[in-house]
Amino acid sequence: MAVTESAVVPVGREPEETREGVSGAARGRLPGTSEGARERVPGASEGARAAHEGILRRQSARESAARTYARALPIVPVRARGLTIEGADGRRYLDCLSGAGTLALGHNHPVVLEAIRKVLDSGAPLHVLDLATPVKDAFTTELFRTLPPEFAARARVQFCGPAGTDAVEAAFKLVRAATGRTGMLAFTGAYHGMTAGALEASGGATEVRVARLPYPQDYRCPFGIGGERGADLAARWTESLLDDTKSGVPRPAGMILEPVQGEGGVIPAPDDWMRRMREITAARSIPLIADEVQTGVGRTGAFWAVEHSGITPDVMVLSKAIGGSLPLAVVVYRDDLDVWQPGAHAGTFRGNQLAMAAGTATLAYVRENGLAERAATLGSRMLTQLRGLAGEFPCVGDVRGRGLMIGVEMVDPETPSDTPTDGPRPAAPELAAAVQRECLRRGLIVELGGRRASVVRLLPPLTISDEQATAVLDRLADAVGVVARAGLGGTAGNGRGSDSGEHAG
Repeated sequence: MAVTESAVVPVGREPEETREGVSGAARGRLPGTSEGARERVPGASEGARAAHEGILRRQSARESAARTYARALPIVPVRARGLTIEGADGRRYLDCLSGAGTLALGHNHPVVLEAIRKVLDSGAPLHVLDLATPVKDAFTTELFRTLPPEFAARARVQFCGPAGTDAVEAAFKLVRAATGRTGMLAFTGAYHGMTAGALEASGGATEVRVARLPYPQDYRCPFGIGGERGADLAARWTESLLDDTKSGVPRPAGMILEPVQGEGGVIPAPDDWMRRMREITAARSIPLIADEVQTGVGRTGAFWAVEHSGITPDVMVLSKAIGGSLPLAVVVYRDDLDVWQPGAHAGTFRGNQLAMAAGTATLAYVRENGLAERAATLGSRMLTQLRGLAGEFPCVGDVRGRGLMIGVEMVDPETPSDTPTDGPRPAAPELAAAVQRECLRRGLIVELGGRRASVVRLLPPLTISDEQATAVLDRLADAVGVVARAGLGGTAGNGRGSDSGEHAG
């Protein structure tokens, strides 16, 4: 693939939003070199670049050692529109991180800005705890309109603290109160947040009250076979664990799963397996919790990722894109689970009016403009093109995803397979990090995830145009090619890579 400049904002003017919310495109070709690929805004002075460096130095000196994105992405955003971010040093980037999937419509979409301004100009209160307001009523109405009809017909909603991890905690409280049980079922590779209970259900947890179950996948199948047979074995394992009186796992309060594991490495759950999990839990009166924090609002090619399999969960955990770029999180659940007491889950900032207004506008825009269907079509095309990289470069082990939730797993091409047969090669976190750096040098922002942070992830806004998608793929392919030709393999097996995981919305 040749590198193009098609998605970079034209020099000397602001991005022009079309119906899909994307900017006009400049023509021309970016050089395939590290420095030439990032467009610099005309007039960017040495003083601006010095200010950029100063801000980064102060961040490093003042902020905690727990910061993550800032380490891999040393940029200082000052303006943004759609897919494009402009840094304080005058450089422009295509943003395929999208706030870890938060920006369904990209940066500063006009309908979002209009909704926020309308609330600000109205004089409406911005902080109301959990009191009823017209803004909240409009959000709840639009949210219920988007939910699977069978689920929405019997749904209740709890507004939580403004992060997905708090909504996960609320879901755990809910099902424990409703069932009188305490344990939880979760899956290997899962990521549900950074608070204590959410971490217990995530893949890197230790010493927990959570039973861990195998999550099916083709490339690194826990049973070494993949496909339908691997997914069937994963389901049988779950049934055996629940029905075996000597398994050591008592009847749990609930099961939580992601329809696509994002931080786990962009691993879509097979639809048949999802239906099996619904059957298994329903037959045993175990509430099924679908974590749609990152997969929701059209991201995977359906408005909610559970719709691919047609299942109706008992509980849905929602955040990120539902706030239209602002902090918002809710738990939506079946009405007969609504047995907890007043104040059982509360939070000072659960009445974020600006987020509800922005969320209403975002939900409606995605629904009315068919952006979920658009994500399915464009995502399928991007996956097909990216799979060509695996044939061209041995360091690309697998390309997978659903809709506009895409992952490219980097492997060590020099080290023998981990399995006796022709199985997957060892994960290569150093190669993934090198690809991320080369992407940034070419004006493309991507994130890493998966085991040992070896998966290069794409989470572009749903408003990305065909032309912009081509530019993203060209830059990524160029970055992979540079890393592959540099001969950086052979170092991936030293274990220095670490799992991604600070992205609870």
